[in-house]
Amino acid sequence: QVQLVESGGGLVQAGGSLRLSCAASGPIFSINAMDWYRQAPGKQRELVAGITRSGGTNYADSVKGRFTISSDNAKNTVYLQMNTLRPEDTAVYYCNAQISLGIIHGSRGYWGQGTQVTVSS
Repeated sequence: QVQLVESGGGLVQAGGSLRLSCAASGPIFSINAMDWYRQAPGKQRELVAGITRSGGTNYADSVKGRFTISSDNAKNTVYLQMNTLRPEDTAVYYCNAQISLGIIHGSRGYWGQGTQVTVSS
């Protein structure tokens, strides 16, 4: 019943910006962390940015200074603000959340369906 839905992808020119959103819904007890991954054709999925429940963040070296991850815990939503986009950022972006379904349960990862980001030169 837990679902993660990404939105905000699209086509943008190099140097432009996009903001991705990922909203989690369902019988969620708590979300311990939310992350953004991306996968370009022919390449492995890679971690782009992550944020913990307490607000700590981390970024891939390739996006540091350009991307910002943030969250709204009340809305079970994570955002990825992407600035100064480059053609190399073109990929399907996936949201992943470490979610617990109850006090007696541990957390596990849930994936969204992905949203396409295409950066033209």
